[in-house]
Amino acid sequence: MRWEYKTIKMAAKGWLGGRIDIEKLDLTMNDLGTQGWELCAAFDTDVGGGGTRDVVIIFKRPKG
Repeated sequence: MRWEYKTIKMAAKGWLGGRIDIEKLDLTMNDLGTQGWELCAAFDTDVGGGGTRDVVIIFKRPKG
């Protein structure tokens, strides 16, 4: 099976980062889900000391 991928990046907010807009994340994920995208990975970009700059979320769906 062949796959296509979509990567989104959500900026973390707050003094040291680490806070993302959960409502926006839910809306984005639900919208992508209705388009056939499936979550396959998610990770943060650590800036040291436990802070997060961004959250990277990767989706996949069958190509074609």
